[in-house]
Amino acid sequence: MAFFRQYITPLLVLLVFLVALVAVSARSFLPSDMAAPAPIEEVDLTANGTTELPDVTNLPTSEVN
Repeated sequence: MAFFRQYITPLLVLLVFLVALVAVSARSFLPSDMAAPAPIEEVDLTANGTTELPDVTNLPTSEVN
């Protein structure tokens, strides 16, 4: 257990950090149009363009004491 705590766990933490560092650093090498955040758009959930929400009026309620 001590071997895992002293060697394996720090190695895994270091690998996760390095992967995150590479992922963040890679944005500087992308073309400028790809490095920008994705645009936010309204997504149509139905075929006719209206968003229908489920009817929740008949759901059972939970009582919390």
